[in-house]
Amino acid sequence: MKKLLTALVLLFNVIYGFSQDASMKKLSLNDLSSFKPNAGNWFIAGDVTMDRNIDEHHAPETAAPVKKRRRNKMTPTLAEAPHAVSFENGKGILINIPTKDKKDNLVTSWVHGDIELELEVMLPRGSNSGIYLQGGYEVQLYDSWGVKNAGFSDIGGIYRNWENVPGKIYMGKAPLSNAAKAPGLWQKFKIAFRAPRFNDKGEKIANARFLSVELNGVRIHDNVEVPQLTGGPLDDKEKPLGPLMIQGDHGAVAIRNIKYRLLQDAEVSLSDISFKVFRGKFDAPENFVTKAPDSTGTTPELTWEVAGTDDGFGVVFNGSLTVNRDDDYDFQLAFNGGALLTIDDNLLPVNEENDNTAHISLKKGVYPFQIVYYKNVDWEAPRLGLTVSGASSYPKVLNAFNSFPPDGDLSSPILVRVGSEPRLLRAFLDFKGDRSKRLTHTIAVGEPGGIHYIYDLKAGNLVCVWRGDFVDATPMWHDRGDGSFLPLGIIQYLFSGPGLAVLADMNAPFPSISDEKDFRGNGYTVNGRPVFAYTYKGVEVSDKIFPDTSNKIFTREISFKNFSLSSAYFKLAEGSLITLLPDGSYAVDDKSYYITAAPGLSPMIREQAGKKELVVKADGNPIKYSIIW
Repeated sequence: MKKLLTALVLLFNVIYGFSQDASMKKLSLNDLSSFKPNAGNWFIAGDVTMDRNIDEHHAPETAAPVKKRRRNKMTPTLAEAPHAVSFENGKGILINIPTKDKKDNLVTSWVHGDIELELEVMLPRGSNSGIYLQGGYEVQLYDSWGVKNAGFSDIGGIYRNWENVPGKIYMGKAPLSNAAKAPGLWQKFKIAFRAPRFNDKGEKIANARFLSVELNGVRIHDNVEVPQLTGGPLDDKEKPLGPLMIQGDHGAVAIRNIKYRLLQDAEVSLSDISFKVFRGKFDAPENFVTKAPDSTGTTPELTWEVAGTDDGFGVVFNGSLTVNRDDDYDFQLAFNGGALLTIDDNLLPVNEENDNTAHISLKKGVYPFQIVYYKNVDWEAPRLGLTVSGASSYPKVLNAFNSFPPDGDLSSPILVRVGSEPRLLRAFLDFKGDRSKRLTHTIAVGEPGGIHYIYDLKAGNLVCVWRGDFVDATPMWHDRGDGSFLPLGIIQYLFSGPGLAVLADMNAPFPSISDEKDFRGNGYTVNGRPVFAYTYKGVEVSDKIFPDTSNKIFTREISFKNFSLSSAYFKLAEGSLITLLPDGSYAVDDKSYYITAAPGLSPMIREQAGKKELVVKADGNPIKYSIIW
């Protein structure tokens, strides 16, 4: 089964051009040397903060008038509007702050065709920018936090053009869902783009395609064809190569961690394939390869079907492997039964431990190859597939389709929806997708407004929030299942373990798990929404979590009865970095989400085991705070 799943994942990569594990080049942001000169609105900084409450894009229209003394008169003038963007000197972050006189687009000094691109962006409230692949096909950047029905002009949308001539009009493509985070938070894009194709005469023979676009971990585009340039291109002609361009004349934007991988079609092929077929139940190649074959022949494509039977056979294929470009190649051999792969007399290791993938560096040329395949059990279908990918090329299937067709037993996902009332579902949660960090007493609570959370009943803690669809219960309910579910949408993991603890001193760590002598879960009551209850060291705790009226924010309110604890603390958040912002809120985990504390609450930032924690002293008064992402 593992071999089948591995091969199916690879087939997906062949279709969509994404190779997540391939090395990518990181664009240096120590200076602007990777870009052409600009008017001065683009610069490099070491850190950036954006006030989510200030609309930077419309600041001039909202500036308040003030009185200013001129020639012994009090004259009303327009004060400079507050700016959302502040920054610190340093390296690593690209920032655009356009002005009336300086508002250039930023264009790379290098060009690309097919490309995989990753980057993180930060937008102030109301801002507008765009990423143009080849300088001509725009993925929109826009503050779209909370937009219910995203369009092509929202973040992640493929923008329209403004042509009115039939045959040149393109109306854009809205994202499949709105995966926007709140303004001032880092948002991550992953884009796989296939450039338009041209023949020797320069005539376009295939349109550009966004093979996939992901925003904040959510797939928002799948194989979208773009037949025309989008609005505002670098020039008005489609080309096989073009620079990356970032729009700089509409609004402020910050960008970091730009990584890319330039791709080409894999120029590898098989030819002159001969085969020898051996009949019998073989446990290893040495049991048949030296025998006289039962039949021989040639085949135009690699396929197990030359065996002429579904079981009890061994086949030896020999042929030529033509490589038209020097590269580091991965050959993946997918099979039921047993198989060996040899290239240029080098036996390449293929087994389940390395996902059946062999690595080899090859120069341009022709190499002999051999595949030995055998099968001796009748309860699984025969399958044999060979796929190759290079450090700079897409995966390419080298076998006949019938030799390794898609598995007909793949099941549809089991998706759980939320109706007009909150929905509750108990299951296991693999915290941050890690099976080794499985939480076994979690409950997902789905809100009709589209924001949801997961609560750990064993620790009395909120561990995950997200926006979008509810959960995928396929791992829990399909076949025998494993008891777990998957949250769907823009997922923000918080932290695992207890939130309330008595500490020996302010520098002592919170426990990683609840002590059963001190902690007893009391379940929950439901009156529209659940209210969770537990007892900690004799103190009764009530934990209520509810959305705001706009369904953008969760507020959590913890109250106590019979409070008699000393040196008790409550953890609100943890992350690699926690920053107190000018508006009194906290940016958590390097600006991944915000925490806002209710009036009267005085959180403290402390460091523990290499992480930052946001904690408050628990004194019996209610603890109330909000989570914004």
